[in-house]
Amino acid sequence: MKLLHTVAICALLISGPANAGSSARARKAVAAAISDPARPADDVKRDEARKPGAILEFARVKPGDTVIDFIMGGGYFSRLLARTVGPKGKVYAYQPAEFIAFRAQYGTDQKTVADAYPNVVALNGPLGALAFPESADLIFTAQNYHDMHIAAFPENLAATVDAALFKALKPGGVLLVIDHAAAAGSGTRDSNALHRIDPAVVRTELEKAGFKFESESPLLRNASDPHTLLVFDPAIRGKTDQFIYRFRKPR
Repeated sequence: MKLLHTVAICALLISGPANAGSSARARKAVAAAISDPARPADDVKRDEARKPGAILEFARVKPGDTVIDFIMGGGYFSRLLARTVGPKGKVYAYQPAEFIAFRAQYGTDQKTVADAYPNVVALNGPLGALAFPESADLIFTAQNYHDMHIAAFPENLAATVDAALFKALKPGGVLLVIDHAAAAGSGTRDSNALHRIDPAVVRTELEKAGFKFESESPLLRNASDPHTLLVFDPAIRGKTDQFIYRFRKPR
């Protein structure tokens, strides 16, 4: 027993500094990404509300990682992820074909980001047939999981997408989900009209797909949000109550 105890302590002493060094390197990479002078001014203006530094640290992203930015939108996080993972890492910036067909600007934004960062690969296939070239260390999705439940898509789309994301993630990898919270118990009722979703639904669906819930961050919670307004309403835009969930794929 004494020998085993000694071995365990030695292991901690050996691994502790290495883990600390890795975390410090990741924090430094995130900080450098945020302070990158090449970032668009409009992105920088949104930093105070979106808290990207703390969120990327919570996501456990680090240099050298392969990341999928799932439904990249205008590329706010795609740019930050690209700088954080660095030249030895890669970011697959995914924009659904359905979104680009609905609004051409989504395709333009994707091309702009991919052209600016050599480690960004643009993907734009349909949501119902997700496929990625390689497995990822991190899948990051911000303010769009509720879109799987809007009226324009098939009723089972979320299950199809969740299965594809589970397949795309490496064992032990992280899935980070940020979205606008709907009222507790509302399910997916407000996904179409308000662009919100009940956090409990997201957790239930992803756990059903095989993901293990690991942690929640309160960084973007806002108790004063009445949960009854469209997220684009000027009265609440940029100040919505948002949940941040971290899941892992079991090893």
